[in-house]
Order: sequence, then structure tokens, then C-alpha cells
Amino acid sequence: MENRHIIKITLIAGFLILVSCTGIPEKYIETGKQPDIFPDIADVTVPVNIAPLNFRLNDECDRVIALIEGDRGKLTVRSKNKVKIPIGKWHIILEQNAGDDLVVTVYSKHNGVWSGHLPFGIFIKETPLDPYLVYRRIAPGYESWSRMGIYQRNLSNFDEDPVIDNRMLTGNCMNCHSFSNHDPDRMMLHLRGKVSGTLITIENNVVKLDTKTRETKYNCVYPYWHPSGKYIAFSVNNISQVFHSVKDKRIEVMDSESDLVVYDISSNKLITNHLVSSKESFETFPSFSADGTELYFCSAKRGNIPSDYSNIRYSLCKTGFDPVTGTFGDQVDTLVSSDRTGKSISFPRASPDGKFLMFTMSDYGNFSIWHKEADLYLLNLADGTFSALDPVNSDETESYHSWSSGSHWFVFSSRRIDGLYTRFYLSWLDENGLPTKPFLLPQKDPDYYENSLFSFNVPEFVTGRIRYNGRNMINAIDSDAKSVIFETKE
Repeated sequence: MENRHIIKITLIAGFLILVSCTGIPEKYIETGKQPDIFPDIADVTVPVNIAPLNFRLNDECDRVIALIEGDRGKLTVRSKNKVKIPIGKWHIILEQNAGDDLVVTVYSKHNGVWSGHLPFGIFIKETPLDPYLVYRRIAPGYESWSRMGIYQRNLSNFDEDPVIDNRMLTGNCMNCHSFSNHDPDRMMLHLRGKVSGTLITIENNVVKLDTKTRETKYNCVYPYWHPSGKYIAFSVNNISQVFHSVKDKRIEVMDSESDLVVYDISSNKLITNHLVSSKESFETFPSFSADGTELYFCSAKRGNIPSDYSNIRYSLCKTGFDPVTGTFGDQVDTLVSSDRTGKSISFPRASPDGKFLMFTMSDYGNFSIWHKEADLYLLNLADGTFSALDPVNSDETESYHSWSSGSHWFVFSSRRIDGLYTRFYLSWLDENGLPTKPFLLPQKDPDYYENSLFSFNVPEFVTGRIRYNGRNMINAIDSDAKSVIFETKE
């Protein structure tokens, strides 16, 4: 495919020099290089249903023309220095050329002189993304939060709507939204602050829970739904944060206590056992296997916090889980040992087809979003081998990630643009576990990220639009929280 891609671009480039197309300047200076654009969309692979990949030229110019063409159809966009592609025409050309390449040739005009840049390609996968992405949008902060909300974005266009915004809730914090099998009608999220609790929405019912029990001492934190939709795994954490005095590091977030529990929705019980709630270890970030018979999690030898924070390193572990009886396995297996890697693992996520498990690895601790060195890794669940996802990693933080329901597309958070704000990138993973060059979540205005003062985190794909929103959740939010029952199953 790559050789075909290069040959096609070369032939089209030569054709354009000899035969001028309608609307394309007849005289121009060849730059001999591809245009300097933002976002970088050169030679990316995209789903057939993605929103237009609008971009701008970083070099000053008076006019720009972009010719986008495939074997079946083409379109031309003319503007100043921003290329904003009409949504309808974009989707037509994507559908016409699904499974093939588009070639983009850019011409720019500066001081009355046109320049022609080398073309670049965009490969279109016939496999679509799940149509919506749900995430938290938040102003960066440390000790306190200001404006934040959970939002849903239509990935085929630029529509973004709030699911719930903390302006409705006297400035509450909200986090850790999660879905059952990418189903927008089966959702949960935590509320922190004056109005606190865990909300679970199942079809037409919204329940507010108080997940702190006498035995657990703390509220449930990081969630993951069982594929059956009958259980939600949580960690129970006592979280604290401290600030660094060195310029290259800002903050550490750490656990002084952390165990795992599984919430049985039908019986309203939190269940655990000594293997996942050990006094000798910190256990956190649970997630179920694709078939629901195993529980993955991160585990580290207990240390004194905060004095030992830089020595705490988490391994990737698993134990069995029986969804019929709601019981755990009788042993814990280590899949990737921190003793072997010298690093620490967070956010294990198995692909829905059960072939791979993606995780984040950093130097220490488990809150990788504040670690510049954090990168994504991929574990082959068939043979136990793992490696860094170098084609998608950068010199800045790569952290939270999630899979689309078809298992090939994934989204991850990165600070690669400026080292400060977290944005979303998407990539395709092939059958051998090799990712394509990632592309930034498209926006209508290419200057959107430069002008935005918000970070984006916890991206989750869903297969449709969430019907609930903050206004029709208010009754549940204002109600008394339902207490849960605690049970140990050995």
C-alpha cells in the first residue's frame, strides 16, 4: 500500500505541472517540499466517517488553494491561509474513495507570487469509528477546579454538546465517566464536591450511589464495566498530591491507600477478596478482559507516602473473575513486571476483540498524565510480548487511551503540541499490532487548539448520542445517595 501511495502522488504531481486544472494557478514556483501545515495530516490514515481534516499554513500567505483528489472524485478549496473543507463534499469524496488514497496538493500565494508544494496523501479506511467521543473538558489546575464538564462530540462533524456541566451544579467536580460496551445508554460518572455521589444510568433509570462503606473507608474511583453490563470494577483510593520544586516537574498525584472492588449492580453490593485488596500492595486501575473472565489491574508493593513516591512502581497483573457467581480467581498472575521494566504501568485496556492490551508506562507512580516520559505500550495477549507504540509516542506525555468498538481505531491523550494542554489523537492498529501515524481530533477552525484554554481528558468512544444530559439528571443528583453493601468473597 505504501509503494502504491508514493507512486500515485508522484504521477499526479507530474500531471499538475504539465496540465493546469480549473482554479489552479497556471504559473507557480515549485518549492520542492510539502507545505508546512497545522495540524500535521500528511500521510495519515483516517476512518471513512471522520470530520473534515481542516488545516492552516504556518507560513504567512495571501491565498491558499488545496486540491483534494482520488481515483473517484476531487474537490478544490480556496481561501486565505486556512483550508476549511465543506462537510458534505468531504464525506462524498471519502465514501467514493474508501479503501484508497486521497492526494492533497497545496498552492499558496505570497506577495503576488504562487508557490506549488509537493503533494501528500491521506489513506481512507472503510472501517468507521464509533460515531461519538465523550470526554471531560477542563481548565488546567491543581488544588481546585473552575469550569469543567462532560461533553460529547459527533466525530463526523464538529458538533459538541455538554452532557453535564458544573455550572449546573454549583461548581462541582465530575470525573471518571465510563460506559458499558460503548453503549451511550449505560453510563456512570462520579460527582465530587458539595453534591457528591456516583451516578449510574441504565436505559431510562438514573441511580445515585454513596460508594463509601465502613470497610472501604473511601469512595470508589477508577471504573471499568464488565462486558455483561452486570458489574463495574472500581479502585478505592486515598489520593493526595504534592508539588515539585524543580522546573521540569509540576505535581505528583499518588495513592496512600488503594484496593479493588467490583460492584454488582443487581444486588447493590461491593465485592472483593484478599488478592485484590491486599495490605501488602497498592492495587488500582481495574479493567476486564474482552470475555469478562479476567480482571486486569496495576499493583505495586506498598510504600510510605509521600516519602517513597518515586520508588513506587506498578506491575501489570490479572486474576480470574466468574461473572456467574461474582467471585475472583484464586491467584494473581504478573503479565509485565516493574522489576523487569524498571518502570510503572497505568491504564490497562484490552481491545474488544481480545487480541491486545494497551497500557501507559512511566518512570514511577500511577498518575501518568503529569509524567513527560509517559508513553503507550501494547501487549500481545496471545504470546505475552509487549513493545512501545513508537509510531504514536512523542517526547511529551501520552496517557489515557481507549478503543473503538471495532478494536482497530483507538484514541489517546497527548501533550505533544506544547507540553501543557492535553489533546486527543486517533490512530489505526493493524492485525499485527502496528499503529498508523496519529492525527489530531479535527476541529472546524484550525486555530481552535491554539485559542482554547481547556485540556481534554478521558476520551471514551460510544456508539450513539447520549440521551441524558445535566438537566434530566438533576432529580437524581439532588436525591439522597443510595448506600451500597460491602461483601468479601474468598
